[in-house]
Amino acid sequence: MESTARAIVRRLREAGHEACYAGGCVRDMLLGKTPQDYDIATDARPEQVQALFPRTVPVGAQFGVILVVEQGVEFQVATYRADGVYLDGRRPEDVTFTTAEGDARRRDFTINGLFYDPESGEVRDFVGGRKDLESRTIRAIGQAGERFAEDKLRVLRGVRFAATLDFAIEPATWSAIGAGAAKIHEVSAERIREELAKIFLAPQRVRGFDLLDSSGLMQALLPEVSALKGCEQPPEFHPEGDVFVHTRLMLSLLPATVSLPLVLAVLFHDLGKPPTMQRDETGRLRFNGHESVSATMTEAIMRRLRFSNEEIEATVEMVQNHMVFKDVQNMRVARLKRFMARPTFEEERELHRVDCLGSHGLLDNHEFLEKRREEFASEPLIPPPLVTGIDLIALGWKPGPRFKEVLDAVQTRQLEGALLSREQALDWIKKEHP
Repeated sequence: MESTARAIVRRLREAGHEACYAGGCVRDMLLGKTPQDYDIATDARPEQVQALFPRTVPVGAQFGVILVVEQGVEFQVATYRADGVYLDGRRPEDVTFTTAEGDARRRDFTINGLFYDPESGEVRDFVGGRKDLESRTIRAIGQAGERFAEDKLRVLRGVRFAATLDFAIEPATWSAIGAGAAKIHEVSAERIREELAKIFLAPQRVRGFDLLDSSGLMQALLPEVSALKGCEQPPEFHPEGDVFVHTRLMLSLLPATVSLPLVLAVLFHDLGKPPTMQRDETGRLRFNGHESVSATMTEAIMRRLRFSNEEIEATVEMVQNHMVFKDVQNMRVARLKRFMARPTFEEERELHRVDCLGSHGLLDNHEFLEKRREEFASEPLIPPPLVTGIDLIALGWKPGPRFKEVLDAVQTRQLEGALLSREQALDWIKKEHP
């Protein structure tokens, strides 16, 4: 990918234009990371860019942005620009084409305002970005309040960069993030979702959690999580503290790489505890049915933030089932196999592991499931059925509700080893359901 980006820069220069890498790819290169994509900045106007390359997409030509498609990969090529007035809290009403320095000064953070010449290796720094990279500092370019008023998402991006890069946020920028947190709702749900996903998928997700909380962004975006503060738990099961502390601890216990549904299930699994909390006649705290309430709240949050149906379904399934693990050692074999055969089971088992380690520390159910998984490994958890509806019809049955009841009963006996063949299954059906 980098060689293709370098070729695009070279073609622009051969046509008499300035061109260089810009923004996040420069930041990542200087940090020793491989960029996920390469953005190119140039003094060539959009129509000049389009004239130089055979495949282009004018995704934001009015803002000087053209996608150049080379070898099946899209590269954003943007004309140096200065932004006009921001009225919608997202994008300028108009732009003025300018110099590299002018372009750098309209960007969000100093570490994203760097340019790199791939031919000479020179870094062009008009905003102090190299110094902030070296000191591991997040700093807004110019006046932080002005930058954040232009695009309200920048307060959340500042937290995301601090979390994913493990950088400190300098005081003026941090103050402006707190001041701008309440206006984050002016940003589209889709843009907010993408930033939150990056924060919680990062290995330093606990840092992101803490920054969201202390900045006020957690209360603004995920008030259901903030509401976990002060929600007491029985100390014999939760010596770590309240539900907020428990959730934070669970996040810290996850491996560096996780799926989005898993980390969100950890974040949301106990949301139902505050609304279901009550004390029984002995004074013990109870949260009866909190998993179902948590699942309902999880779905509402994720739909609010426009997550995909697939992500919602997987996360809700994990939240709904996280209390079932306390019963696994008492399950009949058939029920246990069905439980373990579900597509979200392995991630639910990880959710259960960190739930235990983040509270009482007992892993007996987790270890039991590990042993059972080894025992069941020699064959599919749910093998092909011994009989089907076609067999029932051949016996003279008419399709109806009894079909499922009987086929489920046959499968249960198959899973428990009581029926081993089609013939045995048919004989059982004739005997038990003549």
